[in-house]
Amino acid sequence: MKTLLRNLLCAALMLTHTLAQAFGLDDLSTQLAESAVVKGPFIQEKHLRALPQPLVSKGQFVLARDHGLLWLLHTPLKQDYRLDAQGIARRDAGGWQMLPGNSAGAGAEQNRLFFAVLQGDSSGLQRDFELSLQGDAQHWQLRLTPRSLLLKQVFQQIDIDGGRFVERIQMLETQGDSTVLRMPSSSSASHLSDTERRDFAK
Repeated sequence: MKTLLRNLLCAALMLTHTLAQAFGLDDLSTQLAESAVVKGPFIQEKHLRALPQPLVSKGQFVLARDHGLLWLLHTPLKQDYRLDAQGIARRDAGGWQMLPGNSAGAGAEQNRLFFAVLQGDSSGLQRDFELSLQGDAQHWQLRLTPRSLLLKQVFQQIDIDGGRFVERIQMLETQGDSTVLRMPSSSSASHLSDTERRDFAK
């Protein structure tokens, strides 16, 4: 009997320790929001049912908590984009130009969703998706399953993997196409460079 009680006590203590160490959505949000600036390379693959090979694009990104996102495409063509609270802007010879039709409606929703995914904003994501989180702070997987009929018409699910930062996003669309975005070697910074600060200011 003493041995049984001792084993039960040990099991209870182990369970308590496991629960105390559980990695939840609030922990993930806190972890991803720690860095004021996150930057690094990205590789995006767009898998279309009509094409035998994916469309691949590469570049650099800069995610600034208080400013927005710079998406600097290098290949297959060179093009810079900026996403912030005002919408999506593209750089041309005359500077940054807002793209029409993205400051409201579906464009604004996609903008908000993208920020919420990269920053781990679980409260923002829970409005539109059922969230399922597995793993720990070093290796976690987050699955987003659409709630609304509108999103269900577009996405089957979105799977996000990461550690300290988001490392991989896979978006499975209901029509059979998919997008895989990999950010394999992101790093943090305490502040923006002068060039980055100018890009966000204009």
